[in-house]
Order: sequence, then C-alpha cells, then structure tokens
Amino acid sequence: MNEDCLFAAALSAVPRLGTRRLSAMLAVQSPRKAMEMLGREAPSAQEIAAMEQKLEDGSMSVSYVGAHDYPALLLDDVARPSVLFYRGDLNVLQQRRVGIVGTRSATAAGRYMASHLAYDLSEQGVAIVSGLARGIDAWAHKGVLLALDRDTKSHDGKISARDSHCGQAIAIVASGLDVTYPKENADLWKFVAENGLLVSESPPGTMPEAFRFPLRNRILAALCEVLVVIESHAKGGSMITVEEAQRRDITVMAVPGSPRALSSAGTNLLLQQGCAPVVDATDVMVALGLDNRRNHPQVFDSRRTPSAQDQILISHMRGEAVTLDQLLMRTSSDLVQTALALGRLESEGWVVNNAGWWEVLGRGC
Repeated sequence: MNEDCLFAAALSAVPRLGTRRLSAMLAVQSPRKAMEMLGREAPSAQEIAAMEQKLEDGSMSVSYVGAHDYPALLLDDVARPSVLFYRGDLNVLQQRRVGIVGTRSATAAGRYMASHLAYDLSEQGVAIVSGLARGIDAWAHKGVLLALDRDTKSHDGKISARDSHCGQAIAIVASGLDVTYPKENADLWKFVAENGLLVSESPPGTMPEAFRFPLRNRILAALCEVLVVIESHAKGGSMITVEEAQRRDITVMAVPGSPRALSSAGTNLLLQQGCAPVVDATDVMVALGLDNRRNHPQVFDSRRTPSAQDQILISHMRGEAVTLDQLLMRTSSDLVQTALALGRLESEGWVVNNAGWWEVLGRGC
C-alpha cells in the first residue's frame, strides 16, 4: 500500500485528532508531514503496522483529502471526511446517483417500493446510494442486485456485474468495513464491495456506535444528486439525512404513505412541506433531468400473474386499504373463498395485511 495512504489511515485512528483538524492538516501537507507535526500524539510504528495488516486482511483501500483519487464530490463539502476507507471502485461515483433511505422497521409495501424503485433506476444506469441498514436501505440494494443479476443473465453470463450497463450500489456505513452491521446484511456487504462501492470514514475495527450514524448520514447525503425517502417516522436517521441533503441544496423527494401509518409520518410531512412525490422511477428520472417517459422500459415483476378471479379481487382493493368485511360487500363473494384468495395473494406478494386492513402491493395488475 502507498505509504501516504497508510499514514492517513493510521492518523484517522488517533483518538483526539478529529476529522476536521485532520482534514485541515491533510489539505496543506502530506500524511507523513502531518504525522511529524503530531509528535508524541502520532501513531507508533507498531500501530502503523497493525493498521497495515487490518487493511490487507479486509481488502480495503484508502483515500484522503489531498490524494489524487479523493472524490471530487466531497472535496468542497461543508463537512468533508478527512480519510475514506473503501472496498470496490471509486469510479462508480461517476454514475448518476440517487439516495434511497427509510425506516429500519419497514412495512411489506415499503420494502416492495424500495426494491422495485431501485431496480427500475438501476436498469436505467442510475447508481443507488444508501446506508445498508436493515429495512428500506437493504431492500434498495437488493433491487440493484436483482437488476445486475438479470442483466448479466441476459448476456448469457458473458459480462460481469461491473461491466453491466446498470447503475451500481453505493453504500456508506458507520462502522469499520471489517465490522458488518447488521449481521444479517453480510451477503449484501459482500455484493456491494465486489460489484459497487462500500465506504466508511471509520478505521478498521470501529464498532457501530450510535453517534457515528448521523456522521455517516452527512456523507450519504453529499454523494446524492436526489434523495428519496420511503417510509420514515417523523424523527430518526432518515430525517437527519434529509436535513443534511437540504443543507447541501440536494433535491429531496418522498413516497406518499397512508395517513394511518406511523412509518409514513415523516414522508407525509415532507410532502406537506413541499417535497416532490415519488410514485415510480419516472418521477426520479425527471428530477435528475433524464425524463424518458416515452421510452420507459417494461417494469420488472417476479410475481406470478394472478388468475382472472384474483385480478377482479385486486381491482376492488386498488387505491386504498380495505377490511375483509368491506371487500365482501364490494364483491358479494363467499367468505371462505375470499379468505383463501387473500391468503394466496399474500403469499405470492400481491397483497399485505396490516392490522386487519388489506392493501395491494406495488402496481397491481
């Protein structure tokens, strides 16, 4: 590894140095010179050797303020990170970029929207930026995974995901890149690192402490051209990311949700405040200045096509949530047959039951 990169990485782990001070130092001098200036505070030879081993073991690369490959998107940022640890390809940042964030406790409808919106955008060459948290973040990157997988298969496996025309996944995380959080996203971490870009300002071994997530969110916001919020409480990490985006004059959009759902309180508030709504990928493409409504590709949907009878049932549910009793009144159907049909449609991903209210997922039939 380049000596300056190694020294920058070691400096980022100095407890009392701080990212602002280190950023200011690296902007005017090399990491070696910065190391000399610190004197007794500087990392020891043993600490530098340990850092080098961690970077090698984790297949991590390093960039820093002043390095030739430091992302131009962050160079003039109001709170730029001094050092970046990454796995993957920094050139992914040259793609058009949309952030997708939302609650960790996402509903089935929210998860569906996140994965399909990310899929549609990725198919059109737009990279998806997220925090790789559980819930909306993870499902957005699952959508990118599906798009890349389908594209490589359409070429009979003759191209890799990196060579695909699809937009890639960009993830900014709050822990060291060798500390997977949450654990259930381990496969997604691996996918993003191998096919996109996985980034952290935290040195290897850093645990995901609570104060690091708002810091992570500022980098996430800075790397977006447009930020889309899908299901968010009125307060929380997603709204912090919104504040960071607005601070940088980045367009914020929101997916409308039911007024009854607490998980949509934040997104509905954003819409009340004047943020543009997102119904499908076209809305986001327009915000990017890439309006392609006339040539919108066929939308991906992996679900089995419902029978004609089930489609009639769905048609009576489209546009609003209904109870079983309301559905029976609208269709004059048999209770047992309707209940069986709803169970079948739910297992196939067409409808979802939230506290006794039935809703159609996605676009319907």
